[in-house]
Amino acid sequence: MYEYGAARSVWVVPAAVWALLLTGCGETPTASAPPSPTPSYGATFLGAGDCAARGRAFSEVPCTSERAVARVSVRSEGAARRGGAAGCPLDTDFVLYIGGEGASGYACMRNLEAPHPGDPGMGGGPFTVVGDCVYRAGAGQVKEAPCDGSGANAPEYRVTSSVPRRADCPASTALYVELPGGGEGVGCARRV
Repeated sequence: MYEYGAARSVWVVPAAVWALLLTGCGETPTASAPPSPTPSYGATFLGAGDCAARGRAFSEVPCTSERAVARVSVRSEGAARRGGAAGCPLDTDFVLYIGGEGASGYACMRNLEAPHPGDPGMGGGPFTVVGDCVYRAGAGQVKEAPCDGSGANAPEYRVTSSVPRRADCPASTALYVELPGGGEGVGCARRV
């Protein structure tokens, strides 16, 4: 989905995120959470610690504003691949792609209030992690679904553990899922 601001364009990654079954996905972000950012309102468009408001497009607002809905946890400068979120914390709710004069890159966003689609089992965020539920979305692909069944698609599998190799999954594993969001590489999923 594309959303445009006055001088900058911002693209939003959809909440439902795909994970390819045991195929390479490129860069893998670290699982450790970054230190709490210090707000830089105005210095860099949606810099680390800054807050955003929704409208026709996302805009930067002070975090004390009643319009603020999400905070930037990590801001990456420069060209970003569409769909990439390397360097974002695993609990990122969504990623904003920022393009325009003097402000390009992406911002890893966390909602100020629930819901948090990036949390395990909530059915969204840019990464599939242990605790998430998925459904088959086509040849070699799965997509996240809320584990409580509240989404448009019912969950079919739940990622119960992560291991270095597929052979290390327990015998009860019904589906092997690549965990591009970190972990040990392979998610062992059971039917729900």
